[in-house]
Amino acid sequence: MLVGVGPGDPELLTVAAVRALEAADVVAHPVAHEGAESMALAIASRWIRSDQRCLPLLFPMVAEPQPRIEAWRQAADVLAEEVRAGNRVVLLCEGDVSLFATGSYVQLALRRRHPDVSFVLIPGIPSVCAAAAAAAAAEGSPDIPLAFQREGLLIRPCPETHAEFIALLESARKSSTVLGLLKVGQRWSWVRAALEQEKLLGQALFAQRVGWPDQWVAPAQSVPDDLKPYFSLLLIRQFWPEVLP
Repeated sequence: MLVGVGPGDPELLTVAAVRALEAADVVAHPVAHEGAESMALAIASRWIRSDQRCLPLLFPMVAEPQPRIEAWRQAADVLAEEVRAGNRVVLLCEGDVSLFATGSYVQLALRRRHPDVSFVLIPGIPSVCAAAAAAAAAEGSPDIPLAFQREGLLIRPCPETHAEFIALLESARKSSTVLGLLKVGQRWSWVRAALEQEKLLGQALFAQRVGWPDQWVAPAQSVPDDLKPYFSLLLIRQFWPEVLP
């Protein structure tokens, strides 16, 4: 099973995810390098027993394609071997298993290399959904429902340049689309300036490490431009429906 464990809060695991963990003999989890901690494993740790075997799978965080391809294939081979040995195996995926997930690449590798090995996917809560929910409880943060009827929602990594960002804002405005931008990080200083230029700072929500104990959810206008946030995202709503309560 490929199991989505959500963005950080263990309470956000689904009942199906918890049941899959409880039934597992082997709990596979991604790591960026040998000896690294796994965020997915940390999220799911309260449901992992001492008699279950934890299996780290290496997925290097590099730009070159070949090391990543080899890692996906090797992970698929290892998981298939465990299943053929009679073990009940889960692969933990941060967030959702099908949204910007390493598990998606493993899924394809399993299909192509081990078509006899059956598996199921258990979806998890994406960080943009958790951020929108957290905003309602955060003091001073704007309510930003992700999408009303007849609206669109675009979830994607933050653009790399100011020009691309402005073009994306214009496109979203014309198509009544709310933006959920991930991996803001080092881009924040110029992204903030662009939002201010477009008079959108008051209509954007900033969220960092959603679901973790140090979660920070705030109006974008209250986040200083010299910040270099890690695991951060933006929700940007440029319009509201005409019909509201």
